[in-house]
Amino acid sequence: MKRLCTLLLLLLCCGAAQAHKASTSYLHLRLEGSSLSGRWDIALRDLDYAIGLDASGDGELSWGEVKAARPRIEAYALSRLAVRADGRTCTLAANDLQIVEHGDGNYAVLSLAGRCPGRPRTLALRYDLLFDLDALHLGLLDLDFGGTHAGLFAPQQPELHFTSGSQSLPAVFGEYFRAGLWHVWSGLDHMLFLAGLFLPAVLRRHGRTWIPAVSLSAAVRDTAVMATAFTLAHACTLSLAATGAFTLPSRLVECGVAATVLFAGLNNLVPMVYRELYWLAGGFGLIHGAAIATALIELGLPPGSRVWALLAFNLGVEAAQLSVLLAVIPPSFTCRRSPWYRRLVLLPGSLLVTLAGLAWLLERGLGVDLGVPLP
Repeated sequence: MKRLCTLLLLLLCCGAAQAHKASTSYLHLRLEGSSLSGRWDIALRDLDYAIGLDASGDGELSWGEVKAARPRIEAYALSRLAVRADGRTCTLAANDLQIVEHGDGNYAVLSLAGRCPGRPRTLALRYDLLFDLDALHLGLLDLDFGGTHAGLFAPQQPELHFTSGSQSLPAVFGEYFRAGLWHVWSGLDHMLFLAGLFLPAVLRRHGRTWIPAVSLSAAVRDTAVMATAFTLAHACTLSLAATGAFTLPSRLVECGVAATVLFAGLNNLVPMVYRELYWLAGGFGLIHGAAIATALIELGLPPGSRVWALLAFNLGVEAAQLSVLLAVIPPSFTCRRSPWYRRLVLLPGSLLVTLAGLAWLLERGLGVDLGVPLP
């Protein structure tokens, strides 16, 4: 029993240690005739991690350092992207470098230009950026190839294939469903928030003490209700923000996400809300939905399939959350009666969630660097 509880804690800590490296790049490509053009936004922190941009070693990247490293940046990026048209290689070059600010920091923007043989009917893209350094890195693709296409590069899916014309509904659904899965599985803030909700799922608060849940089915049902409430609320703000119904300042939203992680962990240590937690999950889902809207806009919503894309994305989020639930709740239920579950899993895990949320809130809200990697 003690070994099982220790294993649960190790899994939580190992997942956090790996997930902090998660990163995303944004690739926009357009093929018109045989002419290829586009732009590629890559986080400066990722480029610094991969090829070392901070020549002074002071922990800050200046424009001078980035500009001096331009040949290395271009060579590194272009070596990780290959485009083939009808099986033949397309040329690709970078002809400009700028810096833009995204919600999670500064990005290098490479302007791309190239040429493909003839007027191709099929296109294959091979993407290997950062996959050897970050097992959770994602590449979001917005492709104009006889119609709007969206794609998601991941270590398990480094190559994508497209046919000229509008993307079919099944293809749209599949791409955005996978994007929803990876949004949860690769998002440390999302995973820690779920941990704050799921850790006490096999216990019940009674006064100042925790008592074991009576049945596994009740624990799974209650946790599934929380996850679904989160997804429904997440879907509301995500859909509204992604379709342009409203916009919120990115710093405010990111601070709100950090605050939800902080509260989810702290509520297990100093209980403030311990009944009908689905209302809490739903309220926090509204904030997380607004946070992911920016990334989804960068990915691009197919003009004729927006409803399908948003539905698939949110179903992917729900499926990923339920997969986490099924991976965590049954083994936790097995050792719920052991005091070691509270000592080695619930309390340390909740403390980890609380400290991470607090650090992110301070870093995002005050703009200070506490040395804690942001998700």
